[in-house]
Amino acid sequence: MTAAGTTRAERRRNTEQRILAAARELFAERGFERTTIRAVASAAQVDPALVMQYFGSKQELFSQAVRISVAGAEDRPRTGGPEALTDSLLASLGMKIGGLPEASLAMLRSMLTHPEAAEAARTALDHQITELAAAISAGHGGDDRAEDARLHAALAVATMVGVTIGHQLLGIDDLRRASPEEIAAALRPALHALVTGAE
Repeated sequence: MTAAGTTRAERRRNTEQRILAAARELFAERGFERTTIRAVASAAQVDPALVMQYFGSKQELFSQAVRISVAGAEDRPRTGGPEALTDSLLASLGMKIGGLPEASLAMLRSMLTHPEAAEAARTALDHQITELAAAISAGHGGDDRAEDARLHAALAVATMVGVTIGHQLLGIDDLRRASPEEIAAALRPALHALVTGAE
C-alpha cells in the first residue's frame, strides 16, 4: 500500500480505466481510423508508451473499449404477442435515440470502416434478429415460416439501426426535430406489420 492507500495493482486498474474511458470517447467521436494512440494518451493524461504497454496495439485498445455489444443493456427480451413486440421494439428505439453508450457509438461509427467493428456489429445484430424471429414465430403458433420470420425480424432491426444512425451519428434534421413519441407513432404501423407478418 502507498501512503494514499492504494496498491500498485489498484493504480494500474485505475490507469487502465482512465485510458479506456478516453478511448471510448474518442472512438465514439472520431471512429477507429481517426483515433490515434497519442490522442487517447493525451485525453487520459498518460504517456503514449503506457497505452501501448497496457494494450499492445490500437486494435486491442479498440476491442477492449467497445467490449459492450451494440445490442447493449438498452435492448429488452423479445416476448409476447405482436403488440408487446412492437412496444418492446419502440421502447428500445426510444432509449437508443435518447443517447447511446459511448461504446455502442464507437462501434456504430467505426463499423463501416473497420472490419472488427463490422463483425462485432453483425454478431450483435444477428443475435437480436434471432431473438425477434423466435418471438415472431411463437406469435404465429410456431408455424413453419421461420425464413419469413427471420426476414421480417431483420427488416425490423435494420429499420431501428437506420433510425439510430440517422439520429445519433448523422444528425438528420427531421429526425432530430421529432420527439421520440412522434418517431414511435410514425414507425409503429410498419414495425407492427413486420412482427405480425402482414403481407
